[in-house]
Amino acid sequence: MQTPHIPVLLNEVLKSFEDVGEGYFVDCTLGYAGHSSEMLARYENLQHIGIDRDDEALAFSKKRLEPFSDRSRLYKGTFATLFPTLKETPIKAVLADFGVSSLQLDKMERGFSFNSETLDMRMDANAVLNAYEVVNEYSQDKLEYIFDSYGEVRSYKKLASAVVVARAKAPIQSAKELSQIAKSVIPSGGKIHPATLMFQAIRIEVNNELSEIEGLLDALEKQHVKGEVVSLISFHSLEDRLVKNRFKKWSSACICDPQAMRCTCGKNNAIGKALSSKPVTATKDELKVNPRSRSAKLRSFRFNKDV
Repeated sequence: MQTPHIPVLLNEVLKSFEDVGEGYFVDCTLGYAGHSSEMLARYENLQHIGIDRDDEALAFSKKRLEPFSDRSRLYKGTFATLFPTLKETPIKAVLADFGVSSLQLDKMERGFSFNSETLDMRMDANAVLNAYEVVNEYSQDKLEYIFDSYGEVRSYKKLASAVVVARAKAPIQSAKELSQIAKSVIPSGGKIHPATLMFQAIRIEVNNELSEIEGLLDALEKQHVKGEVVSLISFHSLEDRLVKNRFKKWSSACICDPQAMRCTCGKNNAIGKALSSKPVTATKDELKVNPRSRSAKLRSFRFNKDV
């Protein structure tokens, strides 16, 4: 079966789970089952749960995972909503790849591409909010906020103003038109398209992506089990910062106020440790095969075995 998506950091992901033992592996961002199919093939001791909000991805993955149907079950929804409700135990391995899949990016009708004739960007095609509404209905102040907070666009005020001026003449109908507006404000040059950060910001808003990550991290903090391993792949600084800061919190032995004169907590509050001090990134060989892996960062964490 031909896959439309190359899983990033595959070997590194497989290695992070090499000694989790028996139990359940949860792929919170199933996509086209690239990571999941390899995990099931390599680790026969693991049962599998796949979560995704995209009907097309779920349908594809159901067929792809047929050889493992006795060990795999799939659920539709957002991982922040579904993960805390899972009844399967013990969950020993958790993976999330926060990137947009290649198929979503490449399918013009999904509206993620700079050249798309639509303006959508929904990971779940049945979701209420889409990019068209954000671009054409949000106030200038709100656009400034998302361009600044979710895209870290330096010219966020100028960009929001340009969008508002353009839509006053006629509604902005396509991603292609929107990307041209970005080009008029942000000079071309460097490795990334002038519209990249604006599109990132709108996509995050449409799909509530940062809150989803926070929700998953909250659930993991409350429900982890002995020796559970969590591997999370991020693609931009906002995602990576959330993961890095939470792993740092979980690794901290002391939880006293930094201003305190001396420690009074006992310095025994760490609930696990990160499996590497720095994020794992793609090798040169992977970058040659899959250029989209260039911004991927993998951070893995193991909860204490004596939890």
